[in-house]
Order: sequence, then structure tokens, then C-alpha cells
Amino acid sequence: MNLIETFQNLVAQVPELVQPLIVALAGAIPFIEGEGAVSIGIIGGIPPVVAAIAAIVGNFLCVLVVVLVSSGARQAVVNRSRARAVALAGGGTADEVPADTADTGRGTARREKFQRAFERYGVPGVSLLGPLLLPTQFTATMLAASGIGKARILFWQALAIIGWTTIVAVIVGSAVYAIR
Repeated sequence: MNLIETFQNLVAQVPELVQPLIVALAGAIPFIEGEGAVSIGIIGGIPPVVAAIAAIVGNFLCVLVVVLVSSGARQAVVNRSRARAVALAGGGTADEVPADTADTGRGTARREKFQRAFERYGVPGVSLLGPLLLPTQFTATMLAASGIGKARILFWQALAIIGWTTIVAVIVGSAVYAIR
């Protein structure tokens, strides 16, 4: 049994009041995200609007946490680099720089693909088209690591999450309605 089937079974087994929470939890998982979570909810019997809202909230809250953590980590690295530069310029000694770990070919390819898309489409394009290639959590992390402002990332990621989840909700909701 895979993760999606597990969530579908869980939605079917819990009380109606708890079902949107399961959908929100599914929305927080990369590769399931809002689009997969809304499908799980609608197929599980939740009204499409409720499933969409739960999926959007779950996906966005996860992206919010990822952006805040990534931005904080980037700021810590930038501050440490500045402190080293100041120490070296002032005649002090810098801590030994740890050796970089070897990148896997797959990670490098993803980073290059992201960089090409970012240079071509900017933050709006990467955010809105990103779910076609990578989970929103990965895209948001890479944007934060690039130094893009948190508010700008969150705005465009929210638009992407709402848009893609709504499109999938309409398609899946229509299909379920047509089958019934």
C-alpha cells in the first residue's frame, strides 16, 4: 500500500470532522501537496470546497515553515561569512572552512534546472510553473537560498498553491460528479 492509498483509507475511517485535517496533513507532504491532497479528499467523500481549503492550508503551512527555516539558515550563513571576512581583513584568523561535500549528479541537475528556470521566468514564473517539475517546498527552499525576500516567496507560492489546487479540485470534483 502506498502513501496516497494510506491517506485515502484514513480519510474513509475517521469521523467527518477530522477528515479535513487528514487532507491538510497530506497537503504538507512533498510530491502529494495540495493537488494530491485535494484529490484524496474528494475521492474520500469530502465536499470539493472543503477538501480544497484543507489541502491549500496544509500545503501553505508547510511552505511557510520551510521558507522561514531556509531564510533563517541562509541569513546565518551570510552573517558567518561576513564575520569571517571582517576577521580576515582586520588581521584576525578565520575558522577553518569545512570541505564541501560532494554533490550527487541528481542534486546538481535539479539545481541547474531550477537556476535556468529562475533566470528565465523569475520568482513568479518559478513559483507558478514550479509544481510541474518540483514540489513547492523544494522550490520555496531554493528561492529562499537565493536570497529572495520571504514575503515575495510566500505571496507567489500562495498563488501557485491556490491556483493548482483549485484546478485539480475542479477536474477531480467534476469527474467524481460525472461518475455518480
